[in-house]
Amino acid sequence: MSGLVDSTGGYIDRAIFTDQQLYQQELQRVLAPSWLFLAHADQFHKPGDFFTTYMGEDPVIVTLDKNRELRAYLNSCRHRGARVCRADMGQTRNFTCTYHGWSYDLEGKLVSVPNRAGYPGSFTVADWGLVEVPHIETYRGLIFATWNPEPVRLREALGGMAWYMDAMLDHDDQGTEVVGGVHKWVLEGNWKLAAEQFATDWYHVNVSHASALMVMTPSGKKPKDEIVHRTGRQYVDPMGHGAGFPVHPNNRFDARTVHDHVDYKALRERLGEARVQGPLTNGHATVFPNFSYLPVNGSIRVWHPKGPDKMEVWAWTIVDKSWPDEVKEAQRLYNLRTFGPSGIFEQDDGENWSEVQAISRGFITNGVPLNYQMGLGSERDDGSHPGTTSELYSDAAGRSFYRRWQTMMSTPAWHESPPPDTGNEDPA
Repeated sequence: MSGLVDSTGGYIDRAIFTDQQLYQQELQRVLAPSWLFLAHADQFHKPGDFFTTYMGEDPVIVTLDKNRELRAYLNSCRHRGARVCRADMGQTRNFTCTYHGWSYDLEGKLVSVPNRAGYPGSFTVADWGLVEVPHIETYRGLIFATWNPEPVRLREALGGMAWYMDAMLDHDDQGTEVVGGVHKWVLEGNWKLAAEQFATDWYHVNVSHASALMVMTPSGKKPKDEIVHRTGRQYVDPMGHGAGFPVHPNNRFDARTVHDHVDYKALRERLGEARVQGPLTNGHATVFPNFSYLPVNGSIRVWHPKGPDKMEVWAWTIVDKSWPDEVKEAQRLYNLRTFGPSGIFEQDDGENWSEVQAISRGFITNGVPLNYQMGLGSERDDGSHPGTTSELYSDAAGRSFYRRWQTMMSTPAWHESPPPDTGNEDPA
C-alpha cells in the first residue's frame, strides 16, 4: 500500500481505481469494517416497513421489527442464496424467498420451510435464520451499520465531522425527512473518485460547472469570477471525512422560496455564527468511506461500488420537517434540477469521473501518478472551525481520505484475525 498512496508528498497511483485485486481487498478491509450509510429514519414508520440497499456489494434489508427496532439483514436466503426480498421498499410481515419458499419474520427467524418433513431430525429451524448485520445506529435521522462485530460507536467514528453535519441536520428539534423518494443511476467510474471529490474538491467548480453557472447567473454578471475569488475552508478529518465550504456572512439557500422562509437569526442562535457563515448552506462533504451530502439543496447520497470501474449513485432529498409543503417542494425541485440524475451540475461530475476511469487502464497511463498537492502544508487550526482545516481550494481532505484508505487497506479486518493462541497445540 505504501507505494500506491503518498499522502505526505501528495501522489496517488491510479491503480487504486482500476486493479481488481485491490478492489476485492477494499470490500474486505475498507467497506466491511466501516460504518456505512443505509437509509433515512423517515423511511420507517410502522413495523414491517423495509428498504433494500447494499453494504459494499452485499445486499441488505433494513426494516422495523415488531418492537419498532431497526434491524438489517443480509438479503440472501440460507437455503440456496437467492434474495428473500426483491422489492426496493414497502411493508411486509415476512420475507419469503421465491425460489423454494423459505420464509423469515421481521426478527430474521426462519418461520416456514415447505416440505419440512423431508429434512433430517438434525435440521433445526432456529439455526437457519437470516444473517443479521451486528450493529446499526442512527445519527440525526441518518441510519448507518457495520459488519464489524466490535466497532467504535457511530458517534465516535464521526468524530469532529458531526459538528459540520449538524449544520445541515440540526436546524430545529423536529429534524429532517425525505421528499421525492430515492433516485438511482449508474456511472462508469470508481466509487472513490466521487467520494473524494465531495470531500475535498471545490477546485473543479469554476471549470466543470461553468455553463451551469452561466445559466443560473443573472445576465451581465460573470459567474466564473464569483466562484474563482470565493474564499472558505476545508475540514480535514483524521478518519478520512472531509468538507469544503465558502465562508461569507450572507450565505443563503439557493432556492429562493427556501431562502425567504428560513429564519437565519434562529439558526445563528442554534448553530452559531461560524456554521451559518460556512457549512450551513453551501459546500460539499463526505463521511468516509462512501456517504456524501450537499447542504445547499438537501442532497444526501451513497456511492455503491459495483467493481473497480463502476458505481451506482443512490440519492435522497432531505428537508426540515418543520418547513411548509411549498418550501419542501421548492427544495426538492431545486435539487432535482441541479443534482438529480439529469441535473445540470450532476451531469458534469459524472462525465468527469467516467472520463478519468475510461483512460486509466492504459499501460503508460496507469504508470503516471496523480497530483494531490494543492494546499500541501496549509492544514491548521483556523480558530473558527473545529479540528484541522485548509484553504477552500485544497486537496488536503483528499490526502486525508486516501491516508485513511491506505491505513485500512494495510490493516487486517476482524475476519482476518488469526485464532487466539491457547497453548494447547500439539508440538508434533
